[in-house]
Amino acid sequence: MDHFIDAAPGVRLWAEERGSATAPPLLLVMGAQTSGLGWPDELVDALAEHHRVIRYDHRDTGRSTWAFDQQPYAVTDLAEDAITVLDGLGVDRAHVVGMSLGGMLTQLLVADHPDRLLSATLIGTSALSTTPYVRPDGTHVPPEELPGIAPHVLEIWARPAEERGPEGELDARVAHWRALAGDQLPFDAEGARALERKIIEHTGHHASSTAHGRADTSGMLRTEELAKTEVPTLVISAPAEPVFPPPHPQHLAQVIRGARTVEIPGMGHALPREVLAPLTAAILDHTSVLDAPQDDDAVRGRR
Repeated sequence: MDHFIDAAPGVRLWAEERGSATAPPLLLVMGAQTSGLGWPDELVDALAEHHRVIRYDHRDTGRSTWAFDQQPYAVTDLAEDAITVLDGLGVDRAHVVGMSLGGMLTQLLVADHPDRLLSATLIGTSALSTTPYVRPDGTHVPPEELPGIAPHVLEIWARPAEERGPEGELDARVAHWRALAGDQLPFDAEGARALERKIIEHTGHHASSTAHGRADTSGMLRTEELAKTEVPTLVISAPAEPVFPPPHPQHLAQVIRGARTVEIPGMGHALPREVLAPLTAAILDHTSVLDAPQDDDAVRGRR
């Protein structure tokens, strides 16, 4: 079921629900410049067997409003949009799964709106914390000294935006996913192309936005809030991750109170078919313990 939700004057967000309306809600939060359709249908449908799954388009993606130049916003505003989606669909509390920038937005929700989250799952992201990473040998590494984004990905991101035409745009998006996917699993170029063609049809045009890269990133650190949170948090570790490679997941698990990690073999900064079954299993294992019973006192008692 499709919805349009007003997030601000002149700004509407597209959202979709799948699964039973009485199942525990689960909100999917995608990465920068990526439509909610970036969550593969196979993953959404598998989660929807157990959850009321909600995915949505960020501002300046998909069918949501594209108006950054007229109405600039901060990254923190994108996190508030997630709460607006829950409000618009009448959801008091939800499991939240965030990937890449969506993982940062999910951390903001953990810190700023813990009462709205049943749990959090973080994929392909870095910690909004100044607390150092502690290596197994006990040495401390400041967050800014953790491994950075792979040069081949940075090179793609540094290219200026240009009009390529529909097929040229598809070529560029497939090349981008190839770079993000890592080198441990075969890359399905045709699958990536089919997904991006579907996203373009969903959006209604083939333009790419640079809005999220230009959004204000100030005020995002949540060191103390993450260190004392009671939101049960799962961190997905992807060994082939080229954007936030290990030990970023291990750092996240250290700085978020009570967090744990699960490794998905071969996974990079993408969602190819090979990782969907183990990823679904990890998410459902994390959420299922928290979903019975559903009353708040029982949920708090299991934390």
